[in-house]
Amino acid sequence: MPDSDEPARAGEGAAAHAPRRRPHAHQPRPHRLRLSNRTIITHGLERRTWLDLYHYFMTVSWPKLFLTFAGFFFSFNVAFALLYFLVPGCIANRNPDGFWGDFFFSVETLATVGYGDMHPQILYGHIVAGVEIFVGMMSIALMTGAMFARFSRPQARFLFANAAVVRPIDGRTTLMLRAANARQNIIMEATAQLRVVRDDVTVEGFRIRRIHDLALVRSHHPIFLLGWNVMHVIDETSPINGDNSQTLARDNAIFLLTLSGTDETTGQVLMARHEYDSRDIHWNRSFRDTLRVGSDGVQHFDYTHFHVTDPL
Repeated sequence: MPDSDEPARAGEGAAAHAPRRRPHAHQPRPHRLRLSNRTIITHGLERRTWLDLYHYFMTVSWPKLFLTFAGFFFSFNVAFALLYFLVPGCIANRNPDGFWGDFFFSVETLATVGYGDMHPQILYGHIVAGVEIFVGMMSIALMTGAMFARFSRPQARFLFANAAVVRPIDGRTTLMLRAANARQNIIMEATAQLRVVRDDVTVEGFRIRRIHDLALVRSHHPIFLLGWNVMHVIDETSPINGDNSQTLARDNAIFLLTLSGTDETTGQVLMARHEYDSRDIHWNRSFRDTLRVGSDGVQHFDYTHFHVTDPL
């Protein structure tokens, strides 16, 4: 079910107007997505990694990235080694003899090492080596760019409490969420946005999934250094007024908290998000205090209590 103002299920007449599929038409494999604590499987959309290599390099894990680069390197060398192998004698002083000699000469050429022992000795060998040097320079540039892009990409080390609490504050029922800056540097002009995504039924009886914005007591933090309690007052104007754990579970409610701000150290904009479902909302409980003042007047922020909630 999509997390937007879209139909939760198709109309009954949609199947009559849908185009017929050919019996043996190729069907893309389902793709599994992991979104926070939810698993979503998509169907009917073909993934073409070759057409979006940059996104693949930016999102794949580090071990898979190095394995991909190693696979490209090995494949290119095998391909050029076969070209050398097609014309015997095009490489002087080939050692070891046979295909593996051509392979190791290809490795030296593709990496622009050029030890000098093996070298092309006919025009064909020089042409293939020239093409390989060009491919090697381009591949090194592309791999360097991908590595730099991954290392230079801003990473927000925002810590979110495992649960949210609903408790009275100043005589008003309030939804409270807790966040912290695990890097412990200054995030300037931090902003927070809170939304709830839930199933809804229109007056016509049409089921859709809607996004509701939840107004915050304070949505901006000038200096986000340690912790931040994000609060939403549940009053008569709140989209979740009158709800409880049972109604939120019935409507498959998901609370989405988004934080963003500018890192004072690098000047880069950082963004992070966290999801809470109905089971993560603890009613009539309070976060355990993480800030205390020592006898010497020094403040202590205890992260060991960050995720702990206590009954009121």
